[in-house]
Amino acid sequence: MKPFTYERAATPAEAAGAAARTPGASFIAGGTNLLDLMKLQIEAPAHLIDVNGVGLDRIEPAGDGGLRIGALVRNTELAADKRVRRDYAVLSRALLAGASGQLRNKATTAGNLLQRTRCPYFYDTNQPCNKRRPGSGCAAIGGFSRQLGVIGVSEACIATHPSDMAVAMRLLDATVETVKPDGTTRAIPIADFHRLPGDTPHIETALEAGELITAVTLPKPPGGRHIYRKVRDRASYAFALVSVAAVIQRDGSGRVALGGVAHKPWRVEAAEAELPRGAKAVAAGLLAGARPTRDNAFKLPLAERTIAAAIDEARA
Repeated sequence: MKPFTYERAATPAEAAGAAARTPGASFIAGGTNLLDLMKLQIEAPAHLIDVNGVGLDRIEPAGDGGLRIGALVRNTELAADKRVRRDYAVLSRALLAGASGQLRNKATTAGNLLQRTRCPYFYDTNQPCNKRRPGSGCAAIGGFSRQLGVIGVSEACIATHPSDMAVAMRLLDATVETVKPDGTTRAIPIADFHRLPGDTPHIETALEAGELITAVTLPKPPGGRHIYRKVRDRASYAFALVSVAAVIQRDGSGRVALGGVAHKPWRVEAAEAELPRGAKAVAAGLLAGARPTRDNAFKLPLAERTIAAAIDEARA
């Protein structure tokens, strides 16, 4: 691990300001992703800004009947919150499907959203990777790609976003609140927060330099039956091959989002109009334009079957 300097911020504005003043600075809270990458020297921040003391650790009612979740709320706390379990059950279930209990105890809401979109070749510093070194190439393309993306991919990257929580947040139309180094704030719809790879897969979110996430706001509860299904190679502590987050209403309408298939949580609102016609029609709309590899083409029928299982469970 390379040497770095460290400071603790007392307020969100102070943290954002410190990031703007110090080239190569990174924020750290739980550190469950960042520290691993630092040990491998994939990430080498010159300065760490500890934000654990800035007070963003509460879950509060939002003005429109929703919930405002502080950026530092731990995944375990969020999954266990009685309001989340009652009104946003898909979020609680997605969180409990991710990582391990120990990691959920440390991981934060903001940190979960900011996990690096990655694949095994990203971790192997002997292989070219456009995320680690822009323009060096993508070893995953033409390599072993069973776990990797089938939709929204590019010639520069086919990695998949690892978060379960983010898939549920996308389904729920969450909004990410931030503060910039100049003190201004903004609200970013979750649909616009994560980016597709294009020619710049190393730029994974809409955040600007020094911008700090302060909260994630959920709108009024959507009602309906909430389902989260995750298909993976082992029963725990594994990324999804395909995951399905769904909210299904009594009249058969609803929402569906996928994980494990793209560079970002994947939702196509137009495809949800096909719910009354069944899983095959929904999957066709969600995965239109898919570009699977020989290794991961199985994800297309797997997604359809997992959507069907989620719909059947919701309607049972």
